[in-house]
Amino acid sequence: MPRFALNLSMLLVAVAAFGLFVLPGCGDDGGNGGGNKVTVAFVTNNSSDFWNIAKAGVEKAEKEFNVECRFLMPGSGQPDDQKRIVESLLSDSTVSGMAISPIDSKNQTEMLNAAADKINVICHDSDAPNSKRLCYVGTKNYDAGLEAGKLIKEVLPNGGKIMLFVGFADAQNAIERRQGIIDAIKGSGIEIVNTMTDQKDAARAKGNVEDTLTNHSDIGCLVGLWSYNGPAILSAVKSAEKLGKVNIVTFDEEADTLQGVADGHIHATVVQQPYMFGYESVRILAALARGDKSVLPEDKINAIPVQVIRKDNVKAFSEKLKKLKGGG
Repeated sequence: MPRFALNLSMLLVAVAAFGLFVLPGCGDDGGNGGGNKVTVAFVTNNSSDFWNIAKAGVEKAEKEFNVECRFLMPGSGQPDDQKRIVESLLSDSTVSGMAISPIDSKNQTEMLNAAADKINVICHDSDAPNSKRLCYVGTKNYDAGLEAGKLIKEVLPNGGKIMLFVGFADAQNAIERRQGIIDAIKGSGIEIVNTMTDQKDAARAKGNVEDTLTNHSDIGCLVGLWSYNGPAILSAVKSAEKLGKVNIVTFDEEADTLQGVADGHIHATVVQQPYMFGYESVRILAALARGDKSVLPEDKINAIPVQVIRKDNVKAFSEKLKKLKGGG
């Protein structure tokens, strides 16, 4: 966990906004809204509904820390699209910092380093630890993978075969989540048949599940590593008339995923706190723009805890989520 803590007033605001959401420890007030308004950017890795929650956190922080934040989503979810966004930001002298979720951290390191030479750069959601980024804000994805692994063992107590689905296997969050699952299922008799990628193509994401159901009749659990994989898995399983016949474990809180949990078609989903991704990213960038580096964690990791959402807590979670999306 990072060595910083929200001051009391911020904590009260956060608690009121998040309800059952778990808050990480944070540092000082990160600029407290004083001074002239600063301009920063928050860049996502796709246009999933997941990011609407983060946007609500960004908007909250904008008001508290006197910031204008440009919230930018690469519609295609492809590295080149994200690169164009970064290049546009760097050409704007008013932008002092950027929080970005790298689509392909390994191959985007050069881009991130070039940006970090000009403005303050932090990562959120998916890290690029070998770049010059100042810190990472988000889930410890290896730990999230461990949680998913525990869920898989719940549905396959006697072992079995599983298939993993994700957009890009070499994205840092995908690498870490997958490794967490691998370590969690060691010695359990559970076998990962393959990790199928879809390059963030919705049709391909569903097609991968359809192919799995056709070619692997003995598959015991389907596991979606990215937010849109949950709905894709659910849709394909429903079309194949195999609801209740194959287990599903997912990540994140897409509406269809949560409905699947409520209906009992998805065993559980490991959710993050994108609201906090947005809020904390803007808080840190605002402080850095004003010369305050004390907001940076010593280990360069601002860890946001995950939650496991099951049938017994999905209703309360969904209600809180609805409030957040509406500005809560």
